[in-house]
Amino acid sequence: MDFRLTDDQRQLQEAARAFAQGEMREVARTLEQEDKALPAEWIKRYAEMGFLGVNVSEDLGGLGLGNLEALIVLEEFAKVSPAVAFPIFESSVGPVRAVEHFAQADLAKQIVPKVCSGEMVVAVAMSEPEAGSALTDLKTRAEISGGKIVLNGQKRWCSGGGHADAYVVYCKLSDAPGAKGIGAVLVEKDAKGLSFGARERLMGFRGVPSADIFFDNVEVPEANLIVPAGGFKQLMEAFDLERCGNATMCLGIAQSALDEALAYVQERKQFGKPLVEFQAVQMKLAEMALRCEASRLLIWRAAQNAADGLPSILDSSLAKCFANEMVRDVTGAAMQVMGAYGYSKEFDMERRMRDGWGWGIAGGAIDIQKVNIAAALVGRRFDQRR
Repeated sequence: MDFRLTDDQRQLQEAARAFAQGEMREVARTLEQEDKALPAEWIKRYAEMGFLGVNVSEDLGGLGLGNLEALIVLEEFAKVSPAVAFPIFESSVGPVRAVEHFAQADLAKQIVPKVCSGEMVVAVAMSEPEAGSALTDLKTRAEISGGKIVLNGQKRWCSGGGHADAYVVYCKLSDAPGAKGIGAVLVEKDAKGLSFGARERLMGFRGVPSADIFFDNVEVPEANLIVPAGGFKQLMEAFDLERCGNATMCLGIAQSALDEALAYVQERKQFGKPLVEFQAVQMKLAEMALRCEASRLLIWRAAQNAADGLPSILDSSLAKCFANEMVRDVTGAAMQVMGAYGYSKEFDMERRMRDGWGWGIAGGAIDIQKVNIAAALVGRRFDQRR
């Protein structure tokens, strides 16, 4: 078992780091200040650099590399900010992978290459006002008739809502109870009857638009069916990869917090010597590094075990749960080390804390991951309704 990256992986990592650090830092600050999504011209630039669809098959416009390579690239951009990393997240571990893996070939060929070329952004529409952690309680319905799919309902907490070009919509496709009736449909932004609520204002995630989505007799071709009723398990398999992306966002944020705190304590002096000379500070640095390294190993293990497929629910939940808690600890410690400079909006640390906190809510809350882990350990799912 070799934990070292290959030469090719290191070169990819270095290329992503150089681009992200050299060109995206000021862009990230602008997105944070204005709360705007990354402009389309930058997404096109990502595509030209080979940063979109890193782990998507070459037949569909990707680089054809593995999940590990995709997460290596994502981490480097997440170190700058989730806003500049989000198009990479969506193209490599987001809902478009469900289209690639489970949709009919014609739909995959229509959508996936456009995502890899930067022409399209695809978001997932899962949660609803009364269905979040209890996702199988969702009420959005889709009826298939006469070669058409007609959708009615509402979605909430959709990262990309109102901004993305298409949505992978989780919906009830039959009257079967719970997961047995759930599947997914692709709905493009310009579909008649599709509308959006006001832009949500969140504690963090500035530069990642989100809004309610309303479906009022929205019609799409039957060919837009991704998985039929009963395909919820397949959707969750694809979502296990997204959990690894969520964990990597946390890792990038935490690693950048550690990097900045490390530089700060070697420059900042108190009582006549650099802060790094104080043992209390050394303990904090060591604890932050331990958590970052442990998180990286869990994420890379999940990616490596899956190769270019989809990770297990146990591996992905372990990685996500640990990273979600880790980023809160690390950004908090880094802010404490930097004192008022960490708390000031003139610097990035307070933004990292706000962004980091959100990933433990998005993509399945921390406590839900712990339920997943326990279920995997005992070999059965737990019914929370009993």
